[in-house]
Formats: sequence, C-alpha cells, structure tokens
Amino acid sequence: MDQEVKDNIMGALELVVDPELGIDIVNLGLVYDVKMDDDGKTTIDMTLTSMGCPLAGTIVDNVKTALADIPEVKQTEVNIVWNPPWSKERMSRYAKIALGIR
Repeated sequence: MDQEVKDNIMGALELVVDPELGIDIVNLGLVYDVKMDDDGKTTIDMTLTSMGCPLAGTIVDNVKTALADIPEVKQTEVNIVWNPPWSKERMSRYAKIALGIR
C-alpha cells in the first residue's frame, strides 16, 4: 500500500468518532495498524478505550462505512486487539486538549 492510500485511509478513520468521548478514533490512539493486501482487502487493527465498551459494534460498523468510499479498499476487516493495552499516552495532543487531559 502506498503512502497516499494509507493517508486516505487514516483521513477517513478520523471521521469515525467514539460516541462516548466525542473524539475520533485516530486522535484517541485507538488505531494500531492498517494493512492492505494486493486484492484491496484492508485490515484495521484497533483497540477500544475499555474492554466492556458497549458501542464496539457501532464503532466497527462506522470504520467499515468510512472506508467504503475509498476506491482501493475492496473489503474491510476490523480486528479488535487488547495488546498493547490502550492508555491516554496514545492520544494526540488535540484529543488531550479536547478532553482536558494533561
């Protein structure tokens, strides 16, 4: 996958907002990895802020919807992973400011 396609994917993922926190999943640091094979199957490795997140299904569906408009993405798979564990240190400066975290 070239950098332009990866940038487009990450830009689309910035439109996916965690409904509980009101910040996108990229700035929250929830997206760990993006891979695409030669057939356009795109795999997103991501985590959630907590294991019991009641909106996990909604977030996964929103990821798939966000990537559907990218021509190179033919299929999307979302893997929810727990290693490494998410922590506020993974958040961008923007997300920390928006949530009032130092």
